[in-house]
Amino acid sequence: MVYDNGTTKNVSGVGLGLRRPLIDYLNAPQIMTPQFLELAPENWIGLGGQSEADLHRLAESYPIILHGLSLSLGSPDPLDRRLLSAIKHFMSAYTIPIYSEHLSFSGANGHLYDLLPLPFTQTMVKQVVGRINAVQELLNVPLAIENIASYAQSPSDMTEIDFFMSVVEKSGCEILLDVNNVYVNSINHQFDARKYISALPSNRIRYMHIAGHYKESESLLIDTHGTAVCHEVWDLLAFSYACHGVKPTVLERDFNLPVWDELSRELISIAEHQEDAINSLMNANGARSE
Repeated sequence: MVYDNGTTKNVSGVGLGLRRPLIDYLNAPQIMTPQFLELAPENWIGLGGQSEADLHRLAESYPIILHGLSLSLGSPDPLDRRLLSAIKHFMSAYTIPIYSEHLSFSGANGHLYDLLPLPFTQTMVKQVVGRINAVQELLNVPLAIENIASYAQSPSDMTEIDFFMSVVEKSGCEILLDVNNVYVNSINHQFDARKYISALPSNRIRYMHIAGHYKESESLLIDTHGTAVCHEVWDLLAFSYACHGVKPTVLERDFNLPVWDELSRELISIAEHQEDAINSLMNANGARSE
């Protein structure tokens, strides 16, 4: 099924996860500003006063996309239709073209305030697909699901990538490819990150995430969004562009926020990787046409 909410705002290039301490930076001339912003709807829906005024002002300058935190696609609880109704209204009010969520479990009779991994089973595939389809029918837009970072493996009868792809194929949803999460899990669970990324269908990847993580040990990485992006993840981003083409890419930084010059250097680095990927493709196409 094809979903379309009639939005027209273009989302491309380099994005930034919107955190309130960044608002003053975004309202002032900068060395490098993002081309779009990503925000968590739960942190903004229903707010008035200064927060609403800030959002209106930012929405006049930047396309906005949504990245949810609490839908809990793997939960046994009924979907939060009140939240989804509020998200639908919010998307319409700000002409928002994308809503993404984590392929995870985050609530049962209340919120757990964490994103927990799902068992990679056919039973869970069926449950999650049904919930994704309900979300897509209500919002009339495809949901983009994100691969999460995890630190322990649930009982499973398939690999992470097979589970992820089964959900995508059976629901018709889109993909938010978190490059850092692929790298983190490849260390934590010992698999080939490039093989994982190569297995994804290019035409279903709506956009990407990149972020920093904490190295607990040689065999355990923690997805924190609290440090600079490491060179291994930059290399994996370049590989992702080579595999799937340049996709809109969001830099996530949740705490330990650096000065703007440092953050803007990471935004510039994303733009440079995108430009390099485009140039490589053009050179390859030119070579083939000779």
